[in-house]
Amino acid sequence: MGVVTDHAGGSRHLARVGTQHPDVPGGRVPAVGGRIDEVVISRRTSGIESPAYVHLPPECSQGAHAGRTFPAAVVLTGYPGSAENLLKGLRHPQAAHDLVKAGKARPMILVMLRSAVAPPRHTECVDVPGGPQTRPFFAKDLPEAVAGSCRVGEKARDWGVIGNSTGGYCASKIGLYHSDRYAASAGLSAHYRAAEAPTTGDLFHGRRELRDRADLMGTLENRPPSGSSFLVTTSRRGEGNLGSTMEFIEKVKAAREGVLHRARQRRAQRHDLAAGDPARPGMAERPARRGPSPAARGED
Repeated sequence: MGVVTDHAGGSRHLARVGTQHPDVPGGRVPAVGGRIDEVVISRRTSGIESPAYVHLPPECSQGAHAGRTFPAAVVLTGYPGSAENLLKGLRHPQAAHDLVKAGKARPMILVMLRSAVAPPRHTECVDVPGGPQTRPFFAKDLPEAVAGSCRVGEKARDWGVIGNSTGGYCASKIGLYHSDRYAASAGLSAHYRAAEAPTTGDLFHGRRELRDRADLMGTLENRPPSGSSFLVTTSRRGEGNLGSTMEFIEKVKAAREGVLHRARQRRAQRHDLAAGDPARPGMAERPARRGPSPAARGED
């Protein structure tokens, strides 16, 4: 990455090692085209140190927006992936710039990095016993480090995470387990269970509960999403995850319907208690009975 030159915005855990100009009109002037910082996010809770690119929108350098906070999106590659490809191949900063100019998005901070934050190991965003702790890195270390580089909003609604392939699995997993930090996640062509391959090494050390935790389908059955929004994508052709993606969608819907059903039952129970006619014990925990999905009924 180069030699550390300073600490971006005074953050003790995010060191800027270089700067690039975005490939947009006026990109050489930060107040016009924004700025891309090459950074190293250093360990604190997780023990991980990872390079990344941070794209700051022009508004971060404009006096008229001095008191404004900005949303942040964490953008993850697949495996093995290259963070530079997020800049030059997928052109995320240019896309964000164009959307803001068109009035279709708010100015945002992009944090772009590999999903494999402990290379060359393919960690699948798993907390490996005695090894890399990736969830604390994404849930705590990264947001705290980035908060010092610009005026990032502090609430979960100000943070989102998106990734493709393995990065999409990581994004959905982070959104599911850390809705207190990320209110939205997007998994593009993702898988939904941690891969186990020579590149991953032994992720679970024989511990079934860790393997179960890395299975998003099983997690949804036992841990309904709380306040999270999920976007997942697939294709009827050229993708091998169509079936699993539709299953994930149905499980998210079912989990949320169960939560809403229990909430309605609790409200009804409180009403009945107030009226002197208490509901039967256990009624509030009865799962919702679901009818056919719109797709099954032939609806769009």
